[in-house]
Amino acid sequence: MDNVTLRPFHADDAQWLVKQHDLLYARDEGFNESFGRLVAQILNDFLADFDPRRECGWIAEKNGLHLGSIFCVAQDDHSAKLRLFLLVPEARGQGIGRHLLNECMEFARTAGYREMVLWTHESHRAACALYRAFGWQLVDSKPVYSFGVDLVEQSWRIQL
Repeated sequence: MDNVTLRPFHADDAQWLVKQHDLLYARDEGFNESFGRLVAQILNDFLADFDPRRECGWIAEKNGLHLGSIFCVAQDDHSAKLRLFLLVPEARGQGIGRHLLNECMEFARTAGYREMVLWTHESHRAACALYRAFGWQLVDSKPVYSFGVDLVEQSWRIQL
């Protein structure tokens, strides 16, 4: 993780983030363009309703190159939602995901949330293993047809 820094998300990061989600999920999972539109909407909502006391997004970068992201957003008064956790392939396996997840969860604790929730897919095995290692619990799993493919959708939760 030499020379990798985490910095706050800025509006000008949105285009990169949408493009990476669109590109990587199409290549690796066969997702259609509706996924990129969802990511764009999540970012638009974040930028429009951002509460810096209770929400934050981070970009991991090295030498000015974007490597990944993670967001903590308000679900309700007591629950935060983890969103847009992404690592580009060349950044995986270096502890950057662990660093991003730790930063996000610590922010949620400091902001006064009692729990965090997230939504993902079973096919994201490395991310799910990381959630489990951090103490997250799988609370729901169901087959769905989404983004043009058959998936197993998962909901996870952790008490902070």
